[in-house]
Order: sequence, then C-alpha cells, then structure tokens
Amino acid sequence: MLPVVSLPNRLSHGVRAGLRTLLLSCTLLGAGIHPLAAQTVDDDGGVSAQQLNLPKDVTVFGKSDPNVRKATAIVNGRIITGTDIDQRLALIITANGGKVSDEEKERLRVQVLRNLIDETLQIQEAAANDIKVDPAEVNQSYERVAANFRQSPGQFDAYLREKGSAAASIKRQIEGELAWSRLLRRNIQPFVNVSEDEVKSVIDRLNAAKGSDEVRIGEIYLSATPENHDQIIANARNIIEQIQKGGSFQAYARQFSEASTAVVGGDLGWVRPTQLPAELAQAAGEMQVGQIAGPIETAGGMSILYVMDKRKVLTADPRDSLLSLKQLSVLFPQGTTKEVASARAAAFAAAVKEIKGCGQANEVGSKIGADVVDNDNVKVRDLPPQLQDILMNLQVGEATPPFGSITDGVRVLVVCGRDDPASANAPNPDQIMAQLEEERVNKRARIYLRDLRRDAVIEYN
Repeated sequence: MLPVVSLPNRLSHGVRAGLRTLLLSCTLLGAGIHPLAAQTVDDDGGVSAQQLNLPKDVTVFGKSDPNVRKATAIVNGRIITGTDIDQRLALIITANGGKVSDEEKERLRVQVLRNLIDETLQIQEAAANDIKVDPAEVNQSYERVAANFRQSPGQFDAYLREKGSAAASIKRQIEGELAWSRLLRRNIQPFVNVSEDEVKSVIDRLNAAKGSDEVRIGEIYLSATPENHDQIIANARNIIEQIQKGGSFQAYARQFSEASTAVVGGDLGWVRPTQLPAELAQAAGEMQVGQIAGPIETAGGMSILYVMDKRKVLTADPRDSLLSLKQLSVLFPQGTTKEVASARAAAFAAAVKEIKGCGQANEVGSKIGADVVDNDNVKVRDLPPQLQDILMNLQVGEATPPFGSITDGVRVLVVCGRDDPASANAPNPDQIMAQLEEERVNKRARIYLRDLRRDAVIEYN
C-alpha cells in the first residue's frame, strides 16, 4: 500500500494568496497551454542504463563531490547571479508562509538555479527565432498579478522588497513563459495533427465510461537514474513532508516537477485512473480528495500525486449546483476569551434556529447584531469540503450549524435558492481536438527543452 495522507484543510491565507496569485497567476497570464496527460508517459529519446552499456564495477578517476553545489552559472554567455537565485527563492519561501528549514532552503536553492537555467534557455531560444516579448506586455501582466494582491504595482514592488524578492524576478518569469509559449505555438503547434477518427474514438470512450470515476490530479515528477535513485526518493519524501506541514502543492510542483505540467502547478486536469500509467492509476483510484501519495516509482523517475477533486464521467454532479445564500456573521472583539466566545456562539446558534426562511434572516440578524450579506451564484464545489456535504443536504430556507473561530467570528449560511446542474454532456469535438493537440504539443515541448539543455554551454561559478 502506498503512503497516502490527507493534506491540511487549512490552506493558509498566505499560501492561497501568495501561491495562486504570485506563482500561478503570472504563469497562467502568459501560458495558454494546459497539459492534460501525465508526463511519466515514455518520451522519445529515453535512455536506460542498459543502453549506456555501463560497467558493473565503476572506478572513479579524479575527485567529484556531488554535495558541493555551485551557486551561480553562465548559460550561453548569460549570467545567473546569486541575487537572481535569492530573489526567486524568496518567492517560494513567501508562498510557504516563510516556514522553510535551512536544509530545505539549500535544496530549494539548487532547484531554483536549475529552473533559472531552463528559463534562460527558453528565452534565448525564443530570441534566436526572432520572438521578442514587449516590456509593456510584461508590465501589463505584472499589474494583473499586483491586482490579485489588491495592490498597485508600486505597493507590490515594496511588498516584494520586504520579502527579499524584487519585481524584476517576477517580470523575468513572466517574460520566459510568454516567450516559450509563443515559440511552441510557432515551431511545434502547426505541425501537430489530430484526425477526426481520433476525436471520435475519444468521444466513444467517454460515452462508454459514463458514470465511472474521474479525478483531477496534480503531479510532481522527478526524474531518477540508478545512481541517484535513493537521493531522489529522499527529495520526494522531503517535498511531501513540507506539503503536509502546510506548504503548497502547486508551489512545489512549479519549482521541482520536471514535467511540462509544472507551469500550471502540476495540474493534469480531469482524467480517469485508467488513462494514467499503471503505477499511478492504482494510487489515484484509492485516494480521496485532498490526499497526497508517493513517492511512486514510474518509468524514469518518481511521482508525487495529489487528488484535487473527483466526479463521475458525463454525470451531473450535485456539487456543481449554484446556491443563493445569506450569511449571518458575528465578530468577536479582540482579546475575547474562549469562554466568552463560546457563550456568544451559543446565543447566536439559539437565535439562528428561529430563522424560518431567508425572509426572516435580516430581521433575526438585526436583533442579534449580526452582519447579513447576500451571496448569489455560489457553486457548492467552491466551498470548503466540510460545508459542501452540509449544504447539499439542506432545503431552501434551512441554515447550516454555526461555524468559525475566535479570530474569524461565528457565522451561518442560509440557503435561499438552489439551481441544480444540467445533465452533463460529452465535450464537443472541437474541445477534444484542442485537448489532444495540447497534449502532443506539451510532450514535444519537453523534448525540445531537453535538446536545448544538451546543446547549452553552461559554466558554473
């Protein structure tokens, strides 16, 4: 049985905001390619130890300490400085709430350098193909990232400096992703073809699989060789441990995964377990939403899996219902003791029981000094897991039990209306064709980057 653990329900505010907006937002603004298949599927050009014809007994001539890591590098003449690494590392540490051990920080530093090398190669290759990213476009994307933090660009600049990073680091990342995605659209996408027969085959399989389980999977893929096998396992376990402590799966996927899905935080999209390699299919089928499993040995490396969501193929999911809600909330003054908060919460709960439909919510709220807010078009799926199960079983006019904390106050949700999801239909042929094309583009993109690495002149300092 593979090790499977539940991730904390708490994705801290710093992680949600700092990761989704800081690391993923700038990615999604420029990408436009959404990989759909696990990158553990065999790629062209894979080489096994047997093909290398290595001797069984290896004698090393000369000194080489694999634990000595070089701090900076020159990639085809372009210098990556220690400051570049520090500023990018600060983004990761910020996204994980600043809770990173010194040992983990050193390991992250090595990975950051590797990512900066790849990013530099991508920008250089785009430039060699006369693809240039307008600085105004980079600034526009940067402004959208700042807006996600509800800050002006100037305020966001100051925030980054406070965290030990800089606007230039994020802008460089945006530039690299814009340049690489445009290069792929020019040099790879036009030569990827999907036939109508392939699309029809996918539609037939979807219809045949109607009602079966489908999962939205996140993957962190780490390549491994017989020589570094044990070290890669240790690295994978380290990553899992950090995520269990509250770190963001997406942040670690982005910085550590060697799959092309790293650009979207390791998100493989919706897949049926049978579509995954056999090693991953078993784990994905056994896991529940919010669980992480690994390290799982696959062809050429290790994978860490995270189940983001589950649903039934071509079947309407009650969690896609849209709710109209009223939220009644009472905040506790700063310094309120647990005893006082409990008493206030009990009084609040008693008052809420008197609510007979949404028509009385405002009246009851006024009597007990609660804030009342209307929320329309709220999808059940977007709510915390604990509330999803409760709300799916409530009728219109009924309220949830009180929930909250001393810090956030106590609140209830009253269901004022519910629109059930329409029957699910298979994606149209155009959507399927686009998905298959993207899958093939991303596979070739990985090979493209691998070739750039092989041809690069890299000098470590």
